[in-house]
This record gives sequence, C-alpha cells and structure tokens, in this order.
Amino acid sequence: MSRPAAVSRTGEYAARGDYHRELSPDWEFYPTYLAKLERVRAFLGALPADARVLDAGCGEGVLVDEFRSRLQIEGIDPNYSSAYVRRASLTALPYADGTFSHALCLDVLEHLSFEEQPQALAELFRVLAPGGELFVTVPNLAHLQSRVHFALTGRLIRTASPLKHPGDRPLADYVTLARQAGFRVIDVSGIFPTVPLLTRLIRRHPARLLPLHRLLTRLLPVPGWCFLGVLRLGRP
Repeated sequence: MSRPAAVSRTGEYAARGDYHRELSPDWEFYPTYLAKLERVRAFLGALPADARVLDAGCGEGVLVDEFRSRLQIEGIDPNYSSAYVRRASLTALPYADGTFSHALCLDVLEHLSFEEQPQALAELFRVLAPGGELFVTVPNLAHLQSRVHFALTGRLIRTASPLKHPGDRPLADYVTLARQAGFRVIDVSGIFPTVPLLTRLIRRHPARLLPLHRLLTRLLPVPGWCFLGVLRLGRP
C-alpha cells in the first residue's frame, strides 16, 4: 500500500502552519473568512458529482479535503503540498487544456504581481473546458472605508502590506482583467461593506460581532463597498 504524501510547507505556511484549519476567533478577518466559506460551499454543493474541480492556490486544501468524497476535486499551491495538494504555480498550471469543468481561485490573485495576474487568469481560462465556470474571491482595494480615507487623505487603504499583496487592486479592475482574459462575467457580489467605525469595532471583536458583520452584508450588498469581492466567471 502506498504511503500518504508528506506535507511540505514554505512561505506563510512554514511560519504559521495550517492556520486555515485552526481558525482563531480573534483573527480580524474571521467573520469575512467564514462568510466566504459559506458562499464557496454553496457553489460546490450545487455541482454534479461528475464535476471536475481545480482549487487554484488552495493552501492547505481545506475545501479539497472537505469535498473530495463527492466531487473530483484537486488543489495546487506554490507553497504547500500534501496527499491531495500539488505544488505548482498559477502562472504555469500543470494540466492540459480544458481539463476542468469548474475552478476556484480564492484570495489568490492579490498575492501575484500586476504582471502575473493576467498570466494566471489566462491559465485558468485555458484549463477550463468550454462552458466551465471560475469562482473567484479577491480583497477590494476600493472598499467603502478605503474610499472615505481617500476622500480625506488622497490615499486608499491597502488590504495588506505591499509585500503580502503586491497586486492589490479595486474590484472593478479585477473584473476588467477577467474580461480581457476572455471570461464572461456571470455575477459580481461582495462580502462585508466596510462602514467606518463599525468596521474597526468588528475587527477588534470579530467573533462577538459576527452577527453585525452578517447584517451589514445583507443591508449594504454593494460589491464596490465590500472588503471582499466575489466573482463568478464563465468560459464561453
């Protein structure tokens, strides 16, 4: 019997371990991450059993592990490998054209440079079969609090340091990049409109104010105001 592949970690995972598996309720992005998982699970849960899915930039492969018993799902990541996660770059995916019916790219594009982002989207387009669908989440540089900050200071609030998110962009720019790669935009939505003051409170008390985080998303579902953008893209 073959032995399971050893886990290998580099980059952030070498420093922090499998932190997506062991979420801290004190993590400032805890409510947004949970809301994202809810959206992705609904997407994957609606797929037929014969769907072949790529989780591109999957990290520890949380969703790969969760759904591999009912879907043909596999993951790649440049900084992680295990029995079900293959180490590979998003700018050179190790798959033939049209291999997958569906793909995920969750909070990944912002970690790439501006030059690499079109390459990654072109690769995702290539490995999707015609009629396939790509589900993307990206932090939005121009969320509501960032826009208010720009009006007052002339500067947007980065979603993370330039070292961590070198490709930080407004959500509208990601939509443009997707169209340039050949994708049809099926839907654009958002998670967590960053209302000033309330956003600071939620990030200080993420677990306790989780209901307020959910309420804001229901009341103000304007994608451009939200911290996290959610794109559903189709390959014609």
